[in-house]
Amino acid sequence: MAAVVGGYAITVANGAEAAETLLSQGKPATASSTEAPNAYRAEEAVDGNPGTRWSSTFSDPQWLQVDLGSSSSITRVELNWETAAAKAFQIQVSDNASNWNTIYSTTTSTGGDQSLNVNGTGRYVRMYGTQRTTGYGYSLWEFKVFGGGGTTPTTPPTTPPTSGPPVPGGGSLGANVVVFDPGMSTSAIQSRADEIFRQQESNQFGTQRYVLAFKPGTYNGLNIQVGFYTSVVGLGQNPQDVRINGDITVDAGWFDGNATQNFWRSTENLSVYPVNGTDRWAVSQAAPFRRMDVHGNLNLAPNGYGWASGGYIADSRIAGSEGQYSQQQWFTRNSQIQSNTNAVWNQMFVGVPGAPAQSFPNPPYTTIGSAPVIREKPYLYQNGGNYAVFVPNLQTNASGVTWANGNTPGSSIPLSQFYVAKPGDSAATINQALAQGLNLIFQPGVYHVNQTINVTRANTVVMGLGYATIIPDNGVTPMQVADVDGVKVAGLLFDAGTTNSANLLVVGPNGSSANHASNPTTVQDVFFRIGGSIAGKATNSLLVNSNNTIIDHIWAWRADHGNGGTYGWNVNTAATGLTVNGQNVTAYGLFVEHYQKYEVVWNGNGGRTYFLQNEQPYDPPSNAAWRSDGTGYAAYKVADSVTSHEAWGLGSYCYFNVNPSVHSARGFEVPVNSGVKMHNLLTVSLGGNGVIDHVINNTGGPAQGTDTVPVYVVNFP
Repeated sequence: MAAVVGGYAITVANGAEAAETLLSQGKPATASSTEAPNAYRAEEAVDGNPGTRWSSTFSDPQWLQVDLGSSSSITRVELNWETAAAKAFQIQVSDNASNWNTIYSTTTSTGGDQSLNVNGTGRYVRMYGTQRTTGYGYSLWEFKVFGGGGTTPTTPPTTPPTSGPPVPGGGSLGANVVVFDPGMSTSAIQSRADEIFRQQESNQFGTQRYVLAFKPGTYNGLNIQVGFYTSVVGLGQNPQDVRINGDITVDAGWFDGNATQNFWRSTENLSVYPVNGTDRWAVSQAAPFRRMDVHGNLNLAPNGYGWASGGYIADSRIAGSEGQYSQQQWFTRNSQIQSNTNAVWNQMFVGVPGAPAQSFPNPPYTTIGSAPVIREKPYLYQNGGNYAVFVPNLQTNASGVTWANGNTPGSSIPLSQFYVAKPGDSAATINQALAQGLNLIFQPGVYHVNQTINVTRANTVVMGLGYATIIPDNGVTPMQVADVDGVKVAGLLFDAGTTNSANLLVVGPNGSSANHASNPTTVQDVFFRIGGSIAGKATNSLLVNSNNTIIDHIWAWRADHGNGGTYGWNVNTAATGLTVNGQNVTAYGLFVEHYQKYEVVWNGNGGRTYFLQNEQPYDPPSNAAWRSDGTGYAAYKVADSVTSHEAWGLGSYCYFNVNPSVHSARGFEVPVNSGVKMHNLLTVSLGGNGVIDHVINNTGGPAQGTDTVPVYVVNFP
């Protein structure tokens, strides 16, 4: 990608684009209609502000057009749709705004953030919509027209181009990577962050994705509120390189103080000096808190101590208390805290100096002294003024943070060794880049793929920014990793398509047999969604066939709520969230919920799991509909053939609100032999909606009743 900086064209390593110019911003725009007389005007789609939009009346057809001022060569059009999008539309050009030439047409659009490569010439460019995706009108946050160069959709260069200096506004990482510099005014930074938060605060199933990235330095007086699909990151080598004198905040005002739906957001690699001594991070699933240095307390509950449903911390230091308060469960790994406040059902610490002593179940703390094998997640940073990705080293028997005594041990990969994918790139283009030896970064956005992305080279880094989302079309498996050493897959959201996929991510083909103990593949902050946004279907979400794989924080979620028509027992169908066939696989921080059969199936020997948070499916119509023998499916199934397996801190809950008479026979199901050991297990019936008859096999009494009291088993057998 090229951008103009200081009058010079600077080439940045994207590998597939030539220079082009944004032609439409601030130009006159008109539309066929607007939803309100003095709001949602046409010009708001070309003002460069992602928090304003054009919206039409509720009928077909509708159009939005921009006058470029003179005839121009058009090479690309970006459309950033609100949920009310076009299913069928055309991009048209004209010299007189009367006679139009169509340069792009589709009848199968699903909205989202779209980047369309086109070829045409005209003074006027318009989106002409003929069929809507919803009962509302057409709505565009941004309509951007580019020209003067264009995309070359060919094979990326065999020798990657040299990365230029960082480009203001994100440069090669995309316009939705918003970069802040300590030389900027506090008001300018706060205004931009607030603008994005207003858009994302309640945008639970929208298509917008953002990274707020802070260059090294000190920032004063900020309160960065973090909404859906937003990642706040520091671009230093270590957390201390970016100092926020202020707060990075997640609260739950948008949901009346209930934080149980504060999903899909993150913060990483920053030091925070909270204004009042306490920072608030009130989240639930898919909201990692990594490489953070908090000079004060960390409150994990919403204002008013409303409901909160569990989360994840790693490689972080909290100078004060880690305040769990109303968090039902929480997993903290390889961090350092001064103390911990409160426990509800299932709080676990692995490799955390300062953690409370082992006391499960009263209070329900599970404390493990060290992580047997771990590699921290790769992260984006600036190395000598250029973007790079840092890959931490593999550790064994690790405790505490990696950066306490200097730089995190590891290696740096320059951006010139990455293909930077953008929304609209095909799987074929991405595979060409991978085949040539490039690593892979996904810009923030939504990606549809009609064939499998194949990661075949050892040590490849595949990294998503800002919850980059991959949707498979036509039932394909969207990504597969070969049975090779040291692949790192991190920071991606796989959203099942409307045609059933067998799997959403596969690590190693069936029958994988190589030993990767010295250099395992890692899957970190990788999330799976079945339904909620679209009526997705996938038999299994994550399939691990490679030996020694490390799974470090996943949330596999079959939706129990979402957009209308996107969830229901026969709508968003999914059997299993995680299937492990590999030997000696280690999992930290599993969050797997609402699948329709066994939610986790473990077939390989030597497996270890540290923490599981599970809710069984809410919506079985009856026991007979759920399983033919009427017993339901356990949350965590260790296969009868397994002779060695160990797990700690596993919780399973039921909330059979569709039919509260449904019973689940057990939370966990394992073979009974000396090599399979399970520790610190619990089941809960939420408000008495259904019953889990036993905790594990036939051990442990029923979880039932409106008091929502856990049933515990400390060791099995």
